[in-house]
Amino acid sequence: MTASPLVTLDLTGATADDVIAVARHNAQIRIAPQVLEELATVRAHIDALASADTPVYGISTGFGALATRHIAPEDRAKLQRSLIRSHAAGMGEPVEREVVRALMFLRAKTLASGRTGVRPVVLETMVGLLNAGITPVVREYGSLGCSGDLAPLSHCALVLMGEGEATDREGVQRPVPELLAEAGLEPVELAEKEGLALVNGTDGMLGQLLMALADLEELADIADATAAMSVEAQMGTDQVFRAELHEPLRPHPGQGRSAANMYNFLSSSPIVASHREGDGRVQDAYSLRCSPQVTGAVRDTIAHARLVATRELAAAIDNPVVLPSGEVTSNGNFHGAPVAYVLDFLAIAVADLGSIAERRTDRMLDPARSRDLPAFLADDPGVDSGMMIAQYTQAGLVAENKRLAVPASVDSIPSSAMQEDHVSLGWHAARKLRTAVGNLRRILAIEMLIAGRALDLRKPLQPGSATGAVLELLRTKVAGPGEDRFLSAELEAACELLATGEVHRVLEPHLAK
Repeated sequence: MTASPLVTLDLTGATADDVIAVARHNAQIRIAPQVLEELATVRAHIDALASADTPVYGISTGFGALATRHIAPEDRAKLQRSLIRSHAAGMGEPVEREVVRALMFLRAKTLASGRTGVRPVVLETMVGLLNAGITPVVREYGSLGCSGDLAPLSHCALVLMGEGEATDREGVQRPVPELLAEAGLEPVELAEKEGLALVNGTDGMLGQLLMALADLEELADIADATAAMSVEAQMGTDQVFRAELHEPLRPHPGQGRSAANMYNFLSSSPIVASHREGDGRVQDAYSLRCSPQVTGAVRDTIAHARLVATRELAAAIDNPVVLPSGEVTSNGNFHGAPVAYVLDFLAIAVADLGSIAERRTDRMLDPARSRDLPAFLADDPGVDSGMMIAQYTQAGLVAENKRLAVPASVDSIPSSAMQEDHVSLGWHAARKLRTAVGNLRRILAIEMLIAGRALDLRKPLQPGSATGAVLELLRTKVAGPGEDRFLSAELEAACELLATGEVHRVLEPHLAK
């Protein structure tokens, strides 16, 4: 059995790869000694402020619209418990385990910065939960994306206190005290400032953005491959993908990369070579020859979102925040607008990428446009329906993604008695993007499956080495052309090849450098 990777939390923060390793691959986390030293030093300063007569927001006052009330020292532990209990007010289905793990790790990263004022034990307990595979149950609805992801983070903080709901490493929900005891962890009694420090952050929306970016970077390569398979299947040309038609004429980096991929994938294709001479067509349809322009624009949107995510990952978001000078001051950095915007931008790009893939797919099924392929790629058209309804499913997914492309971040619902009178809805943007990315994977899997059948029907002509490798992999899970059979299982099997990364691995030797 392969050991889990190890991620170190130090004062410099964390990388996107660290987040993915913890969220998806159960990486163990080590806290650098200098982090614990810094936390202890900053905490001593917070304790001094807590014992002073002058009220300090978040330390000796209430929160939000109740910030004007000075809280007596004997009530402050209750204040922290009340904050977490009341804010853990989510509803709906539990979100995915990897989302919760990303959320917790990103909050741990900020706690480790020394800018939040928590005691070392708070960070150590959160890291202990992650290392033990204990996952708080976080509900789908509750976050407005300002002040950060309050409700989701509160459901996590509640488990630190020994309360709430959580699952074990196998995903079985069990009593939280039992899970903590099994992991050798003690419930934390939160002190001044610590409740706010645990819940004031954009960690949920950022974690989902980072995972979406990892998925989309692979799916952009896969979209180039399924597009190339469609070009072959429809006896299209590779000449529009030549390098001199892209970077020198229209210097969008993503377009150049996708064109280079497609040209590589088609360069050795006997199918493409078979009709270089004597083909009366002047141009291929837009859905074929403009594939690099569309997938390339998606790549450039990914690059912009990656820049924003990298900046947010470098942030230490809390309110109030402890400055290096020792000043504890309120701020608005918990507002999720920067992250929410790019989550919405990506949803638009994802919808369009799925749309062009569906148009390529549809052309292969229509005998008026498919260059002599049988109607719907059926074995006996009329008796058999072939891939007709697979395209219906694909069209339905495209339609769903168009609805999901409606931005969340243009909306705002005031809350907290108008204290929080403008919110980002970044969590909502993240949730709909996550759904859209899953739908895009299914859309591309359907194109791959249908293009694969079309390529088999072109025999004895053979596809290129890259597209042929994809087809060979597909045939290990899905049979080739034949009479109608139960299709849903084959669609799911094709999608699983994308989700596991197997298709991307066979493409890697052929990708443009």
